Amino acid sequence: MRAMSQINEQVPLLVICGPTASGKTAWALRLAADYELEVISADSRQVYRRMDIGTAKVTAEEQARVTHHLIDLVEPDQPFSVADFVDLARPLIIDIHRRGKLPCIVGGTGLYIQALLGGLAEVPTGDDQLRARLHEREEVEGPGTLHSELKQVDPAAADTIHPHNIIRLVRALEVFYLSGNKLSELKERHRFSDQCYRTLKFGPDLERAELYQRIDLRVEAMFAAGLLDEVRTLLQDYDPQLKSMQTLGYREAVRHLKGELEYQEMVGLIQTRTRQYAKRQLTWLRKDQETIWVDSCKESGRVKKSIDILFQR
Repeated sequence: MRAMSQINEQVPLLVICGPTASGKTAWALRLAADYELEVISADSRQVYRRMDIGTAKVTAEEQARVTHHLIDLVEPDQPFSVADFVDLARPLIIDIHRRGKLPCIVGGTGLYIQALLGGLAEVPTGDDQLRARLHEREEVEGPGTLHSELKQVDPAAADTIHPHNIIRLVRALEVFYLSGNKLSELKERHRFSDQCYRTLKFGPDLERAELYQRIDLRVEAMFAAGLLDEVRTLLQDYDPQLKSMQTLGYREAVRHLKGELEYQEMVGLIQTRTRQYAKRQLTWLRKDQETIWVDSCKESGRVKKSIDILFQR
């Protein structure tokens, strides 16, 4: 395992975000083979006990491999808010870091992640041509070129970015040249997470067709694993009108058990609604221009290099 080291007072924080069924948990488990990390779930439905299959909760085996936090916190009839999540997550991040491990937020509830990290600045979307030119300049003119340039236009940002972290250097320069605003000032204006954490955010970048196929297969697998039995058990103790029981997958299963939907109609409806939900998740999450979207398998080397630079320099 690679040792973690602290550069300044900011706590290092890895965030893996993305839509449902995109492989976030599997990615975190793979990274745990190289880094001593603990996962903090940012999933608004995995906080409920007894709701395991329909929320795609991590298995007991996976929890034995890597410690997971903020799952199975409350009963389905108990309230849980984004404020509760933030109040629990922040001290956990500090505790995990103090124990020499890497805190890793994993989830697709964008509101939870946004609230934890302090909000989203209104920064311009990326420009592929400008980004390519900046990368080329670093290669042609030599290492340190972009860091020196950033020092000229946004010294505050340059002080927080390692000269070898090309991804963040390019993003900071891109923001300046596209908007005329300094990224450091935008972050300060919106009380960005850099005030508390040294954050690296990744998201699995899947083709839409592949994501939808994964969603369809996951829904089928949930029913094969016994989702209907799980719902039957929950209905013995809980009102189907509870907020928790209105979770996607559960509410359709309840309708099937009431005789309102045929089995295949129920499965198809859940698949369709889950694809729609994933689309909304992506729309929300892609608003954050600091998230780096990568192929988590093919680009694993790039991911690990970025983690090394940010958390071990």
